[in-house]
Amino acid sequence: MRGFVTLLPPSVLVLALGLAAGCAPASDVQSASGAEEEPAAAAPVPMPADPVWDYQIGGGYPPAEDVQVVLRDREDESEPGRYSVCYVNGFQAQEHENEWWVENHRDLLLWDADGEPVMDDFWDEQFLDLRTEEQRDDLVEIMGGWMAGCAAAGFQGVEVDNLDSYTRSGGLIGEEAAFAYARLLVERAHAEGLTIGQKNAAEATALGVDAGFDFAVAEECARWDECASYAEAYPGRVLDVEYRREDFETACERDAGIVSVILRDLDVTPEGDPAHVREVC
Repeated sequence: MRGFVTLLPPSVLVLALGLAAGCAPASDVQSASGAEEEPAAAAPVPMPADPVWDYQIGGGYPPAEDVQVVLRDREDESEPGRYSVCYVNGFQAQEHENEWWVENHRDLLLWDADGEPVMDDFWDEQFLDLRTEEQRDDLVEIMGGWMAGCAAAGFQGVEVDNLDSYTRSGGLIGEEAAFAYARLLVERAHAEGLTIGQKNAAEATALGVDAGFDFAVAEECARWDECASYAEAYPGRVLDVEYRREDFETACERDAGIVSVILRDLDVTPEGDPAHVREVC
């Protein structure tokens, strides 16, 4: 599914990323027994506080000059000189990838007692089945590979979408399983040198913080009067996207001091598309 500070100087970001890239190559790292080992990833670079940001998961385009943080799909490119976050649908199968999941990982998709797919009907996405420890481990291997691709492409963070899908699964997936899986995703992201954001699930921010998320991406927190919940859990690190102008105006009046607010069109289309909308307070 799918109040601000000065722009982070490119030199600072380049320095941080340069340090991240400065690890010795694998051929130079050996264990005490002499066997070669993969070098550990550098520590994640924190996201700028209270940033001006843009949500570009529907297609990348040149960000406005004042934008510090850009979110794009994992298959898109990172944005040089900006803090780039990649989108990974961590809890549901993207509609255009559903056939791949069925052919390769049918056991990791959620099916009902009659063998019918359990769907998020709004987005036409099938839920991933993360109810057992084995399934969670297998899913993290897939997501971890995607995260590694994000890190290699120059992203500094990742947002894993649909954390709240357990609330829409008809009771098939429980909160405990969802956050056991979330903790594994956090561990894997950090191991890849990425920060990781909690996506939605305002009612479970305490669990999100406990799982280790670094920031939050909230859809329509002004509309649902949830911005304060995110801000308390992730002060200075909440990215709010509103899709309705009236909610955006409410957010600008009430919430802009505690969350970073933008208005986008629901399909988050790229600049130049007739449906494209992007505004900041």
